[in-house]
Amino acid sequence: MNAAIWATVGALFSAGLAMVVLRRQLLAMLLGVELMIAAVNVALVHYAGVFSDAQALAAVAIVIAVAAAEAVVGLSLILKVLRSGKGLDAGDLAELRGRRVFRCCSRIRPCWRCSPRR
Repeated sequence: MNAAIWATVGALFSAGLAMVVLRRQLLAMLLGVELMIAAVNVALVHYAGVFSDAQALAAVAIVIAVAAAEAVVGLSLILKVLRSGKGLDAGDLAELRGRRVFRCCSRIRPCWRCSPRR
């Protein structure tokens, strides 16, 4: 039973990590983070059940509240990006704090490769 729980936790966490690393869509990345948080919650609930630990169950409640807040903030940022006319692909975003970040060198100021030709 114990090995099955840890295999499930590992599979959930690995699937979430793969979604964050391999997918370029913002919504899929957010869902991957939520899946990793759910895997951690499964591990905490299992620990609380095995050791009869009430503090672990309190930690689970706090993690669920933080995950809900993170989902709300993430979805609102995704909607803001979508309404601004940009796509939901993470590679399409080229601004940081309202400043344009140049694609060739990821700097705020353009280098000789991305400066306009005169």
